[in-house]
Amino acid sequence: MKAINSTRKTVLAEKVGTATNFTGRLVGLIFTTNFKTGMALLIMPCSSVHTWFMRYAIDVVFLDRGNRILKMAQSIPPFRIGPVVRGAAKVLELPAGVCRATGTEIGDVIEFILEE
Repeated sequence: MKAINSTRKTVLAEKVGTATNFTGRLVGLIFTTNFKTGMALLIMPCSSVHTWFMRYAIDVVFLDRGNRILKMAQSIPPFRIGPVVRGAAKVLELPAGVCRATGTEIGDVIEFILEE
């Protein structure tokens, strides 16, 4: 699956994984050693994240049910707790710096495209 910022016409990630059950949402990226540009993790349902036991910083994009960005937290370092975002239905975790590099802003709409 790809993540596209349809408002800005930019690609956020070419390869998006998903975490949709309790264990997947809890563990997230904890046991990964790197998070390369072009990768992302979509967590749903989700309105808050943590970076406990992670080895790198991440950008976090909080989305409503229509995939509109409600809030962003950029370059959250390891061992932090992110904000709780009211109205967020899902979270897109990206490598640190992707939001800035793509000009992504609050209010933008993210489109997820399934690969064939």
